[in-house]
Amino acid sequence: MNSPADSAGSKAARAISKSLPGPRFLRYYPDHRLMAWQPQGTLDDFMLDQIAEWLVDIEKVSLPLKRFIDFSQLTNVAVRTRHVFEFARKRAEQFTGVEPVRTALFSDDWVAFGIASFYESLMEDTLIEARAFRDLAEVAEWLAIPVDVLTLKDEPAPHI
Repeated sequence: MNSPADSAGSKAARAISKSLPGPRFLRYYPDHRLMAWQPQGTLDDFMLDQIAEWLVDIEKVSLPLKRFIDFSQLTNVAVRTRHVFEFARKRAEQFTGVEPVRTALFSDDWVAFGIASFYESLMEDTLIEARAFRDLAEVAEWLAIPVDVLTLKDEPAPHI
């Protein structure tokens, strides 16, 4: 298993990202047109709603970006299945892009990976191409981004 925590000595330590206003633990990697979110603590309905609101706002003013969600720092998963259904339905309805966007969901925990896989299946046939992963190298290949970037170990520059 290849998790972001396994790469403490990574070359990614220099500031290659910018922090973003909105929910905690958001970063933007301009060189890769990547938005990354590394939630910490408990993934619950409230946290999902926070990121959904933020995504709707950012999609109104930004070109399509690749998305990377790293669930490796979660300590608990307490999201309701019904809420994941609602979240996926709302995301598909609210997405205003005209071209597909890739969303990679990474987890080294089986429960969070199960939620990510569930979301992946719910987003089939939409412009949001969601895919669940358990290995960072596979994420990097799918997003066409160096794996060092996905460790999220750099110290972000102040928000943009």
